[in-house]
Amino acid sequence: MKTKVIIMGAAGRDFHNFNVFFRDNPDYEIAAFTATQIPDIEGRKYPKELAGENYPNGIPIYAEKELPDLIKKFDADQVVLAYSDLPYSYVMEKSAVVNASGADFVLMGPKNTMLKSEKPVIAVCAVRTGCGKSQTSRKIFKILRDKGLKVSSIRHPMPYGDLTKQVCERFASYDDLEKYNCTIEEREEYEPYIEMGGVVYAGVDYEKILREAEKESDVIIWDGGNNDFPFIKPDLFITVVDPHRAGHEIGYYPGEVNLRMADVIIINKMDSAKPENVEIVKNNIKNRNPNAKIIEADSPVTVDKPEIIENKNVLVVEDGPTLTHGGMKYGAGFIAAQKFNSKIIEPRKYAVGSIKKTYEKYGHLEKILPAMGYGEKQISDLEETINNAECDAVVIGTPIDLGKIIKINKPSVRVKYELEERGKPDLEDALKEFLKK
Repeated sequence: MKTKVIIMGAAGRDFHNFNVFFRDNPDYEIAAFTATQIPDIEGRKYPKELAGENYPNGIPIYAEKELPDLIKKFDADQVVLAYSDLPYSYVMEKSAVVNASGADFVLMGPKNTMLKSEKPVIAVCAVRTGCGKSQTSRKIFKILRDKGLKVSSIRHPMPYGDLTKQVCERFASYDDLEKYNCTIEEREEYEPYIEMGGVVYAGVDYEKILREAEKESDVIIWDGGNNDFPFIKPDLFITVVDPHRAGHEIGYYPGEVNLRMADVIIINKMDSAKPENVEIVKNNIKNRNPNAKIIEADSPVTVDKPEIIENKNVLVVEDGPTLTHGGMKYGAGFIAAQKFNSKIIEPRKYAVGSIKKTYEKYGHLEKILPAMGYGEKQISDLEETINNAECDAVVIGTPIDLGKIIKINKPSVRVKYELEERGKPDLEDALKEFLKK
């Protein structure tokens, strides 16, 4: 008898766990996926082209709210939770739902889900969304490239479109962003690499992605998403923590996994965090992973044309995932606006369509506008919301040039932020030991 399984996901870890462990496993039958976190990703199928010969009709993807009925419908034996950035209370609530419906609740670990690379791998992960993984990964990329090494980054998946066209994606130019019809979330991660002249891979099948990246790389960077642990076994494991959310490093799944597994832990954003919160984070690191090397770092913000926003009424637009399931009330744009004495307007009353629904779902959002753009309709709603706003200028705190995607009817500035280590040890030191090995 095969074990019948439902995989709970958000179009990322769920597909990876299926590909590497369940797809060709004769002991299991995947009855369904469920989906959440991302708008409108349920109602699809994991296509037969990717599901393998055991699933000639593909695998249906349902909304997570249907889970109790699905467990009964398919007589499921196990339910595997396979997405991230979740408070422990939420995880155990899902466990209660699953157990009450009669099934086992499962969390899969690194042993059964990590691929092994023929090339050295550096993993950059975090304890929450929005800690500063991307800027850390970019700095590592620059350091390694300056040493004459060929480097490719592999990014955590974001396949929200036609999965058959997203099996293995390589981004090295702006044309590639158009080729794969990237969402705003995807552009936020890929554009900075393209600006540096780098290459980044992403997609659905990470075995194929890894083998392609190996062909053109001396070293591979795993650029994580949310607070998930890596899909590829790292030779150097770096975890970024955020003192703006002190305590979250030991209260969210699987962020604490990353904290405990790390060789190096970067305490980021120290320049804008409260000293007492930095101490909380340091104590939690000491208690959970006393052998990890700690790097202290700032994340200073810069604005390209500060005169446009200084002492003006501004709308602040921030990175979407950091604000939504990342739980932040503000980001780099907010800090930049405060730096230049801007008056930040409240954007809620200008919101339309899916942006209005985002505010209804995430009640903690007050003075900032999340740059939601998971599809054309949502991008259109974002544009209309921005253009509705009565203000002097727009502060764009996302990692991309939002003006390339939408037409903004008022002056705007871009906020940038890079990782700056404080003293020693720094990333150069960590990479020097890694390269010696």
